[in-house]
Amino acid sequence: MRTTVTLDPDSDAIVRRLMRERKLTFKQALNAAIRAGAAKPPETPVQYTFPKNMGPPLVDLDKASHIAAQLEDEEIIRKLRLRK
Repeated sequence: MRTTVTLDPDSDAIVRRLMRERKLTFKQALNAAIRAGAAKPPETPVQYTFPKNMGPPLVDLDKASHIAAQLEDEEIIRKLRLRK
């Protein structure tokens, strides 16, 4: 497609730099710049997560590993009983 384009000075500099660095024609450099810009995902703003107070723990966290092991043992026993 043939069209007339008026480039801003900074855009022209980008195209000219591509022409020099990659030894491209103006048309090739302009198309490469457009494709590169269009291929980038839109920038998303940074989202921050702030800590929230969840209240006091409902179990003694000093024995969390012990509680987890007990729950796991109970589940294994339940599954073994179902296989009989």
